[in-house]
Amino acid sequence: MSGATLGILVFALFFIFMFLKMPVALSMGLSGFIGLLIKLGLTATLEVVGKEFHSQFMSYTLSVVPMFVFMGFLCYHAGIGSGLFNFFNKLVGHKKGGLLYASTFANAVFGAICGSPTAAGATMGSICYPEMKKYGYDTTLSTASIASGGILSVLIPPSMAFIMFGILTEESIGGLFMSGIFPGILLMLCFCVAIWVVLKRKPELAPAGPKSTFKETVKAAIKTIDVIIIFVVCLGGLFIGWFTPTEAGAVGSLAVCIVSLVKRTLTWKVFVRAVKDTAKTTAMVLFLTFGAQILSRLITVTGLASILASTLGGLAVPPIFILILVVIIIYILGFFIEALALTLIVIPVFYPLVVTTLGFDPYFFAALFVLTSSAGMITPPVGLLCYVVSGVCKTPVGKVFKGVWPFLIATVVATVLLIAFPQLASFLPNL
Repeated sequence: MSGATLGILVFALFFIFMFLKMPVALSMGLSGFIGLLIKLGLTATLEVVGKEFHSQFMSYTLSVVPMFVFMGFLCYHAGIGSGLFNFFNKLVGHKKGGLLYASTFANAVFGAICGSPTAAGATMGSICYPEMKKYGYDTTLSTASIASGGILSVLIPPSMAFIMFGILTEESIGGLFMSGIFPGILLMLCFCVAIWVVLKRKPELAPAGPKSTFKETVKAAIKTIDVIIIFVVCLGGLFIGWFTPTEAGAVGSLAVCIVSLVKRTLTWKVFVRAVKDTAKTTAMVLFLTFGAQILSRLITVTGLASILASTLGGLAVPPIFILILVVIIIYILGFFIEALALTLIVIPVFYPLVVTTLGFDPYFFAALFVLTSSAGMITPPVGLLCYVVSGVCKTPVGKVFKGVWPFLIATVVATVLLIAFPQLASFLPNL
């Protein structure tokens, strides 16, 4: 059996395991193990698996994961960033759909201190939705807007997606963080345009609220100082070069603790809940990474990535067409596979093709991939953010899914603009 045939069969086996509702980490690891067993035999396969297990769970590089995860859950449980929505509400709440714009802006800024989209969705859902309900906003549009805004936490640093991309490709995590800033702002603006278009057709879905005074707005702005402090201490130190990514996560977590203590929102109960959630999420990420590495070894042994690169790279079409094909494939896979798992599965295959063979900038591809794969967080049937917001807002998940389509279109528009202007992602990291 040729390497390419074996690789294709193993991926088919992986999807079969997925559709049988086997855990993603086990699906990747088991399918990769079976493929290695066929290709290398039992002794060599066990040796490969043992080495991968040891290298993954003893890796200093992966220590960056619990640091930023802990920082995100601390922000969530301690209520850091809760004043963001109030501030933006004071700024634009008096306009039609003002609370929708406010939640989008708040999600974007909250993403700058919280790399977890689920934590962002839960936080903004609990803060924004009651206010929207109070002023008679449409439930479907409100919940869909909050869920879609959670994607901004994936693009705007610190982001777990960029951390995993950096671990898999050995690109600078600091540089990857910078590559997501302008695309994140672009996506935020596209979401705002989507809201404007929807309300242009149906203004009754989101009526205007009362206008705030300048004094009230200033008071609300002062209460967002905690977010600014955490962002400057954590990511400012990382971008300047004072900290490594792991150190930046640790310093950011410490900054959140100090700010929470000053605000008296950090109790022992909050701290324990953040630690428990961090342990669960970190364990999930580690086992996903371990399973992905086994599958990645199979891809390397069979030469599937190089075969794909040589086949697509040899086509008599401009590289941009191949890139668009890759983007379409990622969008389709995102409907069925959670974003983090998709990163671990797809990057070992497509990164050599897009960056090495086709010659695209790695930071541009990172931002493009994260933007594209994150769309799956609001699309059925996986749509993790929709389920999170549905639970927090106590709304049927079907209503949330029904309202996400304008925001999904906005995500596609942002993707097209990023492909047209790759400097949006590559400018800052290559300075």
